[in-house]
Amino acid sequence: MLRAAVLVSGGGTNLQAIIDRIKTNELTGVSIVCVISNSKKAYALKRAEEAGIPAVCISPSAYEDREAFHEALMAGLKEFEPDLIVLAGFLVTIPPAMIRQYSGRIINIHPSLIPSFCGQGYYGLKVHDAALARGVKISGATVHFVDEGMDSGPIILQKAVEVMADDTPESLQRRIMEQAEWRILPEAIQLIADNRVRITGSRTIILPEEG
Repeated sequence: MLRAAVLVSGGGTNLQAIIDRIKTNELTGVSIVCVISNSKKAYALKRAEEAGIPAVCISPSAYEDREAFHEALMAGLKEFEPDLIVLAGFLVTIPPAMIRQYSGRIINIHPSLIPSFCGQGYYGLKVHDAALARGVKISGATVHFVDEGMDSGPIILQKAVEVMADDTPESLQRRIMEQAEWRILPEAIQLIADNRVRITGSRTIILPEEG
């Protein structure tokens, strides 16, 4: 059983997608051992509680400095002994020590087709606003491993989504969540649970199903 910790800052729709897939047995061999948020107001915490999952708030504002917060975050994760850390809209920079400790075991969902509209400053509606301003015809979502760069780790899965002429950042965000994010994040977790993902340099290889 793959033990997954999900880190989230807001509403937790991607978390809900994972919970739902586990409930319907579309995602197997995976258990969410905890949900951690940096905000006590995050609706994701309520989603976790309703699903019977331990929900913890570890907020930077509760600590004297960023280093103390990072230590608390790592201690909180250690308590649940996760095999995989899933960043599902976690808007806090992950400390390098945590990336080293969980090397190859942290994944992130980003609401664009990396390398487009990613990196410093690209999060939430800002990503979709930039995509519309550039006039792209296709956007989408990417699941990737986390390294010490910004949205620069090896890509696991991507899914394209059409951009409509009358889209707003909000409508494009919703379509990308529904058609891409909520699908490929559970799929990537399943691939990892099935031991089908290999990191080779800056790329990943998806191994075929056995049998």
